Amino acid sequence: MNYIVLDLEWNQSDTGKEPEVKALPFEIIDIGAVKLDSERKMAGEFNRLVRPTVYRHMHKITGKIIHLHMRDLQSEEPFPRVMEEFRSWCGQDYIFCTWGPLDLYELQRNMRFYRMEPLSGVPIRFLDVQKLFSIAFEDKKSRRSLEHAIDYLKIEKDIPFHRAYSDAYYTARIFSLLPQELFANYSIDTFVVPGSRDEEVRELFDDYMKYISREFEDKQKAMEDREVISTKCYLCHRNIRKKIRWFTPNGKHYYSVAVCPIHGFMKSKIRIRKSENDKVYVVKTSKFISEEDCAKLQNRRESAKEHRRTRKKGGGPKK
Repeated sequence: MNYIVLDLEWNQSDTGKEPEVKALPFEIIDIGAVKLDSERKMAGEFNRLVRPTVYRHMHKITGKIIHLHMRDLQSEEPFPRVMEEFRSWCGQDYIFCTWGPLDLYELQRNMRFYRMEPLSGVPIRFLDVQKLFSIAFEDKKSRRSLEHAIDYLKIEKDIPFHRAYSDAYYTARIFSLLPQELFANYSIDTFVVPGSRDEEVRELFDDYMKYISREFEDKQKAMEDREVISTKCYLCHRNIRKKIRWFTPNGKHYYSVAVCPIHGFMKSKIRIRKSENDKVYVVKTSKFISEEDCAKLQNRRESAKEHRRTRKKGGGPKK
């Protein structure tokens, strides 16, 4: 299997010059990639500019960062042709690697805009090198810039940053230094949401479980689904009682804690996300926490309840 280390640059509507196209808020203008073999040695490179067809003006910030002008792109091929070349270059057996979670999502959105055959009919597993760097060298939660990681690992800066190929090149350099065992911490892109209950994603990682649902018409329908709100222990698969019932401090994220007699306090978090079809789907993560962390979540629930009571009585902040 090969690793395709991908980076993209895109343009967007420049306010006052042209309106945003809702179906394509970010138009790809630069595709860069490095192919690494199974031993993470360089096996090829891809470096192509793309002629835009949606946004005719370069956003001033984009142009300043990547040092490109519209005139630089006019002799290039349009996205569908460049994308077909890229897919052919990738080959058959590979996994995408990116710095952060955005590139693969935007690549698929551009493909859908041009009615191209999708990369996959299901959520795509990929390696987020930015996340893996944090797991390997920092606190597992922070998300650093590419240049920070290059400086941290003392990698030579032999080409400029902020072009698609150069950022893919540096990402590949970092990726080649990561411990192989970290690749079990893969990420899941949800541009394509599971199409049915049978296709829903259930993945067990080292210290947590992730569930990705099919689409629902709205948040209420999602939170009425038995699988979505289930808090079954993901290690021993027994039904366990809830100590803290589902609550939300903000209307988007929901929390609960259940108690397994064998494994202890299991915290679950639901994120309600909008799909590309203007519906919603759920990403639920569950992990075991300490009794102290459980108490903190209980306090957070009580604070959320008190806040709602205050608002109902008209005691909230005035607009």
